[in-house]
Amino acid sequence: MASQAAVKEHIKTAISKAALQYTKPEGKVFEYGTAGFRMKADLLNTVIFAVGLLAGLRSKKLSGQWIGVMITASHNPAEDNGVKLVDPMGEMLEGAWEVYATKLANAPLESIAEVYEQLAKEIEVDMGNPARVVFARDTRASGSRLVGVLNAALTATEVEFIDFKYMTTPQLHYIVRCKNTLGTQYEYGEPSEQGYYEKLATSFKKVMRGVKVQGSLTVDCANGVGGPKLRELIKVLDAAGGLDIKVVNDDVINPDALNFNCGADYVKTKQRAPPSSKAGVLDRCASLDGDADRLVYYFVDETNTFRLLDGDRIATLAASFIGYLAQKAGISQKLNIGVIQTAYANGASSDYIKNVLKLPTEYTRTGVKHLHHAALRYDVGVYFEANGHGTVTFSENAMKIIRNTEPQSPAQKQALESLLALTELINQAVGDALSDMLLVEVILAHKGWSPKEWLGTYTDLPSTLDRVVVKDRSIFKTSDDDTILTSPAGLQGEIDTFMLMFNKGRSFARASGTEDVVRVYAEAATRGEAINLSKAVTGLVGIAGKADAQH
Repeated sequence: MASQAAVKEHIKTAISKAALQYTKPEGKVFEYGTAGFRMKADLLNTVIFAVGLLAGLRSKKLSGQWIGVMITASHNPAEDNGVKLVDPMGEMLEGAWEVYATKLANAPLESIAEVYEQLAKEIEVDMGNPARVVFARDTRASGSRLVGVLNAALTATEVEFIDFKYMTTPQLHYIVRCKNTLGTQYEYGEPSEQGYYEKLATSFKKVMRGVKVQGSLTVDCANGVGGPKLRELIKVLDAAGGLDIKVVNDDVINPDALNFNCGADYVKTKQRAPPSSKAGVLDRCASLDGDADRLVYYFVDETNTFRLLDGDRIATLAASFIGYLAQKAGISQKLNIGVIQTAYANGASSDYIKNVLKLPTEYTRTGVKHLHHAALRYDVGVYFEANGHGTVTFSENAMKIIRNTEPQSPAQKQALESLLALTELINQAVGDALSDMLLVEVILAHKGWSPKEWLGTYTDLPSTLDRVVVKDRSIFKTSDDDTILTSPAGLQGEIDTFMLMFNKGRSFARASGTEDVVRVYAEAATRGEAINLSKAVTGLVGIAGKADAQH
């Protein structure tokens, strides 16, 4: 039997040999961010190779637990691609490991085997441990080439792996969590695509007992992987009681159609329905993004005005319904329910959560991983970014309370059963557009609401989002929740002065994570005031950044 030293040497040689098939883009520095690595697809070969190496190390470090690798660029244009790692419970990669991903991605190819070996020593990985990885990709044309690169890295390092082919990002997160909880008391479900559909359909049927969905729902799938997967889900849903869903923008044959003039990001940023939309007045519509982890709803009212129901709206809808069920079940005093938002959440939604729903709300730094961590501090943590990416988490304590409470009446029994079914319907690992869509449909059906009534819960404050090109974005530093500039000195005081000049004025500036740009958000009681506040703040930022504001 070969010694451990011989095995290490063999793997080192295999890494070096495999790495030499690729060419590193000249002068390009890579950084693992909130969305993993994301860029033009033709720059990604060496990055994917590095991620394959790291995925194996991560699994070994965690004694052979399954790690996920998702190849996707989400809502980005078709010519882009990206890659991100998924941790054992289906959550984002642990923060400390983002640094290791960056280190490996920037290692020269001729010495990447040495960097890999040093990294294994530095993070004290037992190289005798097994390594297991599952991976999938979205429908981009570059995906199959990048899967080949990933395969090469995993094969060189003798990692056991399963290729799940085409999947939505949330489906892969689901698979990872299922694989790692199989046979334990925390078993999450059957680790297969069909298992995912069955779990959603079964829980949907349970929570919809005695309730009917009114009308149909038109879903724009961004011409991405969500289209074929939604069609598969519909087949299983039909067998379980059904939901009238019309699927549009599901062209996965033409690669250039992906995210083009459609999808959740288009609808949210353009504040309009996709040009392909044929929806009538008051028709319920929703859009997914390219990898189906974001969801927004919208409709056209009687005056032919476009009305958006974004992540803030989904968060308030979910929080109000879960709060209502907890009260009906007699357990609201035992459950600590909180709503987590980012600074980009509309101020009117935060006021509604605090003053009408009477629930605690807090801001975190922008990025789903920050919201997810904050949500886990509550028994029930509801979090959504305004862009439609989010979910609901239930703590172990919440699950025990829901499961172990003895109902004192039929109404209480039904509420407890509905809550339990919701914990199965919601993909607690990550924001999941298909799961979130079913959640919204359930709540609207239970409340007997149309989208118009949902919109009527509160009135959004007019807001703007502008960008200022600066010479060096690193000088703009913010507080932990992004709302206060701590540097350059004195700039926040000037912004505060302007905010006081406008009715319900609120504005903040934060540097982009990827380009020399500072984004400025502003809201106020009227559209004109929001625009004027934004002009004032972008002017201040432009002077501080010694560049002209682009309004």
